[in-house]
Amino acid sequence: MNARSIMYHDVVENGDFESSGFPGEGAHIYKVSRQDFERHLDAIARQDVMLTFDDGGASFLHPIADLLDARGLRGYFFITTDRIGTPGFLNAEGVRELHRRGHVVGSHSASHPTRMAALSRPELDREWRVSLDCLSALVGERVTAASVPGGYYSREVGRSAAAAGILKLFTSQPTSRVTQFDRCFVYGRYVVQRGMGPEWPAGFASGNPAYCLRQAAWWKLKQVAKAVGGRAYLKARVAILDKR
Repeated sequence: MNARSIMYHDVVENGDFESSGFPGEGAHIYKVSRQDFERHLDAIARQDVMLTFDDGGASFLHPIADLLDARGLRGYFFITTDRIGTPGFLNAEGVRELHRRGHVVGSHSASHPTRMAALSRPELDREWRVSLDCLSALVGERVTAASVPGGYYSREVGRSAAAAGILKLFTSQPTSRVTQFDRCFVYGRYVVQRGMGPEWPAGFASGNPAYCLRQAAWWKLKQVAKAVGGRAYLKARVAILDKR
């Protein structure tokens, strides 16, 4: 089974990266301008691709959902529930509004752990359970979709998600191959970063090897660095990005 998914985070106006989502350059590199996002949507029009959005930033409703609605598109919006109602993030009414508009509301964990795969099984179970319970209460029906924060996925993360009742789990691995744990289907995603032109999401959506394989190769290198470096990798990444 194969399916293509694209991962976005926040869409901001006038370069105001602090207006939505997590602060710091480590998060800002995944935030795109409204103008770029509109060009991306036009470039992938009529492609069979799932559009997903991580973290739960204030831009989820305006402008992201507005722009999707105008084109008859529906997105998967993954919410970090501990951040609901805090500066830069959606409030509870915003989450309900996304659901009312017909978009999929899902979990991005409760606390957005820095290294999700390093958590113990009880900690993983709590992250999924708390966030799913919170979102289900907000939207009035059981939430069964989720995405893994930080790109730190493991088989135990998948098993925990399946046990929590998640039926669709999205990772950060750039692949169209879909795997399964019990009733939970695990999807990879191609990630969009700041400065990418519309040819990138168009390439991801169409499965163009020039874009898909390039990102997959880079992802594999990062996975090695994460495994070898552990927390040192994260510190080095922050230091490098802060100098940009």
